Amino acid sequence: DEASLGGRAGARLWREHGGARVPVCSPAMRDLLFVGCGGFIGAVARYGVSRALVGAALPFGTLLVNVMGSLAIGALWAWIEAGNGHESHRQFVAVGLLGALTTFSTFSLEVVLLMRDGSMGSAALMVALNVVLAVGAARLGMALVG
Repeated sequence: DEASLGGRAGARLWREHGGARVPVCSPAMRDLLFVGCGGFIGAVARYGVSRALVGAALPFGTLLVNVMGSLAIGALWAWIEAGNGHESHRQFVAVGLLGALTTFSTFSLEVVLLMRDGSMGSAALMVALNVVLAVGAARLGMALVG
């Protein structure tokens, strides 16, 4: 009772593992699932935080997710560098969850890694370029539409 994928004979969808039937997927599909599932959770979390803090004088929801995401990606990176993590943890948490929660966390990590490597000039340039160009792009986008 072997299911086939796309009509191809012998392409299995399920395999036995520990007495249970588990789905079979390619490593690339598995990676996409890790990123996608993490992204769903991150996006919902960002929406929830933004909704909870709506009406504040400043966009504290954005600030909160950016700071939380930066703290989380720094901790995750150190954990993985210490040999505790797996590539799937990075994909699910850093790329998926934190990527959807905030892209600021990735930017923060990249700047910290440049600083750690002694590239203070490059780190400062990345901060300046990201802030100036991103804010400028947002203004340009508004001007183009408005």
